[in-house]
Amino acid sequence: MAIVVVPYNPEWPRLFDEVKAELHPVLSDLAPVFHHVGSTSVPGLAAKPKIDLHAAFRNEDGLLTAIERVKDLSAYAFHGDKYNDQSWTFTSGKGSYGARLYLCSSDNHVLRDRIVFRDYLRAHPQRAQAYAALKLRLMSEANDDWAYYTGGKRCNFVVRGKNRMNFQ
Repeated sequence: MAIVVVPYNPEWPRLFDEVKAELHPVLSDLAPVFHHVGSTSVPGLAAKPKIDLHAAFRNEDGLLTAIERVKDLSAYAFHGDKYNDQSWTFTSGKGSYGARLYLCSSDNHVLRDRIVFRDYLRAHPQRAQAYAALKLRLMSEANDDWAYYTGGKRCNFVVRGKNRMNFQ
């Protein structure tokens, strides 16, 4: 699958709301809290045109029920807990855009880290632009090698102390 990073699309927040609204009838009684994460959640940031969102649940019973319900939705492909981080992944294509849904508990460390990363980039537009440049460079170098692309993002971005992040 080709790696495509595109300029920021001001429609991404609306698309997040649309995906959330589609899931509402299926999950509302479980009281999830939805979080728009990933590059599409940062105004002005170039990104893969896929909306990343977490649905976080207060207790394990709600989470397990949500996993089973979303598995039953024909629009979503189930990918499991790929990294053993208690975050279950589903993907959906929506014509010219797609969605990646993560189901997890409200205290999940992956969710926490993604929110910290998102909020850092929102608060530091120059760092967000440096991150966009890194992603565009990696896309051009990766020759559609996802391991190279994602590994390059991880290796070139480090956390230095609480909420302080830098590119190497």
